[in-house]
Amino acid sequence: MNKGGDSLNYKVLYRKYRPQTFDDVTGQTYVIKTLKNAIINNKISHAYIFTGPRGTGKTSVAKIFAKSINCEHQVNGNPCLKCTSCQNFKENPDIIEIDAASNNGVDEIRMLIDNVKLSPSNSKYKVYIIDEVHMLSQSAFNALLLTLEEPPSHVVFILATTDIQNVPVTILSRTQRFDFTRIDINDIINRLKEVCKIEKIKISEDALKEIAMLSDGGLRDALSILDQLSSQTTNLIDLETVQNTFGTISNKIIKELIEKMLSDDVSSVLDILHKLKNSSIDSKIIILKLIEELKNLAIEIKLGNQKENNLSFNTIKQIILELNNSFIKSIGTDPYIIIQIILLSYMKNKDDSLKKTALNTTYFPGNKTTNLANDTHAPEIENANNQISIKRTVELKNIRVNNCFVSADKKYLEIVRNVWDKYIKQLKIDNDSLFLNLIDTQVVAASEQYCIIQTTSISSSGLINAELDKIENQLIKLYNFNYKIIALSVEEWNESKKEFINHKKNKITYKYISETEKSSDDDNINLVTNIFDKSKIIIEEE
Repeated sequence: MNKGGDSLNYKVLYRKYRPQTFDDVTGQTYVIKTLKNAIINNKISHAYIFTGPRGTGKTSVAKIFAKSINCEHQVNGNPCLKCTSCQNFKENPDIIEIDAASNNGVDEIRMLIDNVKLSPSNSKYKVYIIDEVHMLSQSAFNALLLTLEEPPSHVVFILATTDIQNVPVTILSRTQRFDFTRIDINDIINRLKEVCKIEKIKISEDALKEIAMLSDGGLRDALSILDQLSSQTTNLIDLETVQNTFGTISNKIIKELIEKMLSDDVSSVLDILHKLKNSSIDSKIIILKLIEELKNLAIEIKLGNQKENNLSFNTIKQIILELNNSFIKSIGTDPYIIIQIILLSYMKNKDDSLKKTALNTTYFPGNKTTNLANDTHAPEIENANNQISIKRTVELKNIRVNNCFVSADKKYLEIVRNVWDKYIKQLKIDNDSLFLNLIDTQVVAASEQYCIIQTTSISSSGLINAELDKIENQLIKLYNFNYKIIALSVEEWNESKKEFINHKKNKITYKYISETEKSSDDDNINLVTNIFDKSKIIIEEE
């Protein structure tokens, strides 16, 4: 009976260890410092919006803020936890919490607005904490907007969301925005250690690290995982216990995957990923562990303990950035496909059939063709062809960026962005191979005829620029949208933007440049004359 009573009184760890003051909050240093300073200097805004991944402290910080601004004896911006206001916080009628996921209609918001006009019962401020605010209907947002424009001086709104892009800009412009980031793994581990010490939970260092990895940067999830594991056993919680309970992956398999990648063993890489997918392991765990292992490899290279073999330090850095980008972006396709494509793109192709096919069909000016498969100069031609291709791409980038900047305007930018979004959605429906290349792109500049597309990496921009004809033709066919496009990586775009700003400051105008290039015949003639003896070359006319 007593046991049953104890279980009824049991409080889950994430609730038991919910922070009560700003100093108790794990991570979010910038947010905490700013809010404490606002309280200390008595510069309280009428509306805030907290955005970030789940379990990172948005609601907890909102409650601490509400408690602190009503506290009778604040201590460096923190609530004292001893005054009447702090002691009665949970029962305080002036602190109103609303879950927008279940109260998202206009009637609920209108009721809220009617209550806003009433003065607080026994507090300095009446605080409305609206969780998952992005779930409100459009009508509810419109109703809330009226209150946010001219709220009474005794009211503070704190809106929380995990999906900031679905909050109307009219709401955002009337609130102070605070971005909550995923909590650092080491911070989560340290907090778990503190909890385990208090709760007398026996756990290994590896298990703590695995829990932190599983939590995806959310301390609430980490405490929930620890809670579940501690309820299963009173013995030591080790790495194997965590992996068996939550279906995670051992570092040994991740190391094997990277080793196969380093040795360009495509079949083994595909086989390992296939097995991981079939074992229902969360793709995010795979990405996080790959990033962690690749980071360790990069550090070893920098320390001189590891030679740069197939993967250089810069290549590892690029892989990590691409994996991280696939992790933080919500994508509408199988994440295992993304992981697979990223890894394969950094591996050499051991099948020479493609190279042979290309050499068998090399053409020269006129109608004459020749077979170069057995020619000793073939590798030189292949290399020269690559140089011509790279040169053309660089020239085209420079020309199209320049021409876009000649008359770039925000009105064109909005038009092109709308069309681009529709286009990507259509590619997904059509299951077009271009979809994977374009999913993470965005239009960053546009004029009447040109637009610049930003990609996550130089390799991505290269793949897109190789398909410009196809993309432009599809846009004409689907939307009668005739634009000349160029793709730039984030780094390339930042450089171009910087140059554009400098031009504007110095009143330097961009002048239109024609895209007329040397014909492919001219390029091929130059290619051949650079390799072979000119006196022995005969060019046949058509």
